[in-house]
Amino acid sequence: MNIIEATERFETWLRRRIPVVEADLAFKHEQMRADPFLYFRATFYRWAQLWPKRCGRLARTRTVQAVGDLHLENFGTWRDAEGRLVWGVNDFDEAHPMAFPNDLVRLAVSALIALHTQPEMKLSPHEVFEQLIAGYASCVEAGGEPLVLMEKHPELRAMAVQQLRQPVEFWTRLDAKTKRLTGKLPDGVARAFRKILPEGVQPSYRVVTEPKGLGSLGRRRYLAFSTFQGGRIVREAKDVVPSACLWAAKEKPGKGNPWLERTVDAAVRCADPLYRVKGRWLVRRLGPDCSRIDLEQLKHHKDFASLLHSMGWETANIHLGTPGARKPLARALRQLPKDWLSEAAHTLLESTFADWKVFKEAKKVCGPP
Repeated sequence: MNIIEATERFETWLRRRIPVVEADLAFKHEQMRADPFLYFRATFYRWAQLWPKRCGRLARTRTVQAVGDLHLENFGTWRDAEGRLVWGVNDFDEAHPMAFPNDLVRLAVSALIALHTQPEMKLSPHEVFEQLIAGYASCVEAGGEPLVLMEKHPELRAMAVQQLRQPVEFWTRLDAKTKRLTGKLPDGVARAFRKILPEGVQPSYRVVTEPKGLGSLGRRRYLAFSTFQGGRIVREAKDVVPSACLWAAKEKPGKGNPWLERTVDAAVRCADPLYRVKGRWLVRRLGPDCSRIDLEQLKHHKDFASLLHSMGWETANIHLGTPGARKPLARALRQLPKDWLSEAAHTLLESTFADWKVFKEAKKVCGPP
């Protein structure tokens, strides 16, 4: 099965799960052709197919509650229950039990693609692998620790604070990308919004007109805007679907993705209290300091090596949420061959570029029948 057939089959599978926004899928295909990093972000379903075939030995190692679709742009900031600024993984749409090397290999491949496409990132592949493994191993040894940007992590704090979106700019951009909802808001969305909005707030509902993200393009997204105690607030709701791991393994999925909230709640983490799954909808707060940090921002970071170390550390924070994982993870990590991450990352990097070339040159991916 090549990438074109895989894409058609996956999108057919997706249409059986949720009402798909077809215009967003068409936009997604355009983005996938335009750039290898965008292609990579959008094709976890293909990764889930290739990972056990290309990296069979690693795919049979210790299983953990994994992010699945981990990459450089899957990190960001949020505020915890104490109002502290926290940095870490901010997208768990594809969360699913997987062998622990999966997240590190996928993260490494995304970094290699970024080095290939972004000349500003002055780092060697060897340094990428070294920093990711060092951060991961150190966190496992320590038993995990959330990355709270207060007294600790000065380099990470400087990067995160520098990249926080200015409030006026944030709201201007968000207003330009949305329009007032004219149809009926799904009952499940209305209930989900009521549970995470302040009591008594009367929101106006909007829909996204300029697609955002890549991996989840095609899912419905709704926004609830309001004002609260003198300032604007917004919440987002989007469809939750089963992980593409189930599609790749040809397993029958249930409703939603039970591993999403389970993985978030179990991780060594200072949680965002407004990031929850309500029924079949993921609802969360959006704001200038509650958003992901994208590649355009990352490439200007002066110490990319230390950032990768933090990414490796945060990956371990997620995996350590698996019951009893600490000692088995440390042991499994020691038992891997010396160059395991380099070999696996280069193998899947080659597959990724080969698939991207095929996808880029294809005239069209078939839409719904």
